[in-house]
Amino acid sequence: MREKYLLHCPGCGRLFPDRYTLDCPSGCDALLRTVYRERRLILQDLPGIFRYASWLPVEGRLRIDAGPVSYTSVGLARELGLPDLTITFSGYWPERGGRMETCSFKELEAQPTVLRLREKGAGVLQISSAGNTGRAFCQASALTGAPVVVVVPASAADRLWTTVPSPNVCLVTVDGDYSDSIAFGREVCSLPGIVPEGGAKNVARRDGMGTVMLDGTLFAGRLPDAYFQAVGSGTGAIAAWEAAERLVADGRFGTRLPTLHLSQNLPFVPMVRAWEAGRREIVPEGDMPEAEASIARVSAGVLTNRHPPWGVRGGVYDALAASGGRMYAISNDDARSAGRLFTETEEIDLDPAAAVAVASLIRAVEEGLIGPDEHILLNVTGGGYERAAEDLDRYPVEPYLRVRANEAFAGNVRDDIVSWLTKQGAAIRA
Repeated sequence: MREKYLLHCPGCGRLFPDRYTLDCPSGCDALLRTVYRERRLILQDLPGIFRYASWLPVEGRLRIDAGPVSYTSVGLARELGLPDLTITFSGYWPERGGRMETCSFKELEAQPTVLRLREKGAGVLQISSAGNTGRAFCQASALTGAPVVVVVPASAADRLWTTVPSPNVCLVTVDGDYSDSIAFGREVCSLPGIVPEGGAKNVARRDGMGTVMLDGTLFAGRLPDAYFQAVGSGTGAIAAWEAAERLVADGRFGTRLPTLHLSQNLPFVPMVRAWEAGRREIVPEGDMPEAEASIARVSAGVLTNRHPPWGVRGGVYDALAASGGRMYAISNDDARSAGRLFTETEEIDLDPAAAVAVASLIRAVEEGLIGPDEHILLNVTGGGYERAAEDLDRYPVEPYLRVRANEAFAGNVRDDIVSWLTKQGAAIRA
């Protein structure tokens, strides 16, 4: 292979070059994967995520010092009786080297995705988000100048801020939930020049998030026996599985895939219900009853994707099945209690989604699902908000446009987006 990487479809087996490709050209219902020329992980003398550039689907790098940070837990490990607990932290914690200023591991997705589009395609990225992903792409835009259209529920608008001004962001708020934002974003992508970011289909997003598994494994010198993470779409779990498979093939870190322990926030737990029923399909009536009311009651709103990549070939179901995984339904009270325990023992505050993951780790210990002889990797997907508020400037991203759920993408709504896109094009040419 002369190229750094090719794309592989696990459905039909085809290998082909990347053209910012999101779907199999043969129409397979499968998530494309990257196949890298380098079968062994070669570390680069670069900061942040680009330390792992040999297994990222990009040729260049961004001058951003933000990546996952792994360390051996002392306080939480002692509390839970887990002497071999590695925490991989993605957030703002300068004493530990954590430099993700938006306090979320979504920066791991945004950086390579922005660069991949720059190298492989052309256009303006469109991102639909429940909050953290949108904030990460706004930050990437602010730091690189890349234009982005971000669509979020109106209730999540206050989560959209950057640490430097972000003049190239078109923020659209939708009076609805995350699924309504996805639907409106799809309409925005009908405009020439707007490119869908792609969600779980985007190999740059998944390989960027996969650096959590790479970092935790290299820190410990071996693959973990068990991996814990809270999931909304589950894209991060797929990324962890794919990265672990590459590390097994590397040959230096172990021969067993880590067991994936994935958690969702009650009462919205569609993947938990589908997994417990042994189904590759999520049935809305049974797995998401009273979806809107359930979504409104969770403490971790970013975990409320109604259309996760569950049954698709190479999706969350396959990741759980391949690893012998488990799923947990975590209540708000248990998540908050776990968040307080983490803050007391590790001395940093958590994102609500990360607190859900900690609660699942606590439950696994209480129920004897993991033991003290196992090596555990806990993916803390966000934290350090209190410290970031003390250290960093915050610039709210003001909505460019506000729309209603199910509002037609026509008339003034469409014209406003076209106007922004035209002005952005002029600014880019200038």
